Amino acid sequence: MIERRPPSSLWEHFLSPEENERVTRSGFARRAGAGARPALLVIDVQKYMVGSAELGDEELAVYPSSCGAAGRLALEPTGALLGAARRAGVPVVYTKFELATDGSDAGVYARKRTLLPIEGWCLEGSLGAEIADEVAPQKGDLILVKKKPSAFAGTHLLQLLIDRGVDTVIVTGGSTSNCVRATVVDAVSLNFRALIPADCVFDRFAASHAISLFDLDRQYGDVMWSEDVAAYLQGIGDIP
Repeated sequence: MIERRPPSSLWEHFLSPEENERVTRSGFARRAGAGARPALLVIDVQKYMVGSAELGDEELAVYPSSCGAAGRLALEPTGALLGAARRAGVPVVYTKFELATDGSDAGVYARKRTLLPIEGWCLEGSLGAEIADEVAPQKGDLILVKKKPSAFAGTHLLQLLIDRGVDTVIVTGGSTSNCVRATVVDAVSLNFRALIPADCVFDRFAASHAISLFDLDRQYGDVMWSEDVAAYLQGIGDIP
């Protein structure tokens, strides 16, 4: 039987021996654990983020913000985790990052990123703004539109979680270094526990993905594999 690698194997090679020792000696990366009432957050798993393998070398011309194969690889484990959450009666909340076609609601984001007036980006009503078919929402799931990286910024996510008595958020989606990270940091700042299934989050850049997971695991939440999160959900049972 092949021993499964821990999620820390994704980032440890970026650190020197001295840095790895510093993590241990400074008391970082303890397990925060999970509570009894989780919610599953699916952050911006939209077509502009995962692109299309069928386009081959033309993918970035059609979906210039695609995370490519990394995004598509996360779809299957995310779908499996969604199934586990729904069977357990756990709230499922999707976010969609959408901007007005004229960029009028982009705010300071427009100072850092060129508005792309194309069908394969995240403009309202575009193909790119749609949630990926492989993880499409189902009846009873909630969908929030956001304009900022964090799922909490400018949405009523906090109020929804409070109403449902949620104490733990499971954060999936993309990108790891941007919207996932911002959402986890805000969640923990609001005193929610956070689980980050490493195979259900993705990024455009491998280094950004790995180091963001390291930072999140070190300081904010517990980075795990999705099958371990699914086992946790199976033990939750139906939440009244």
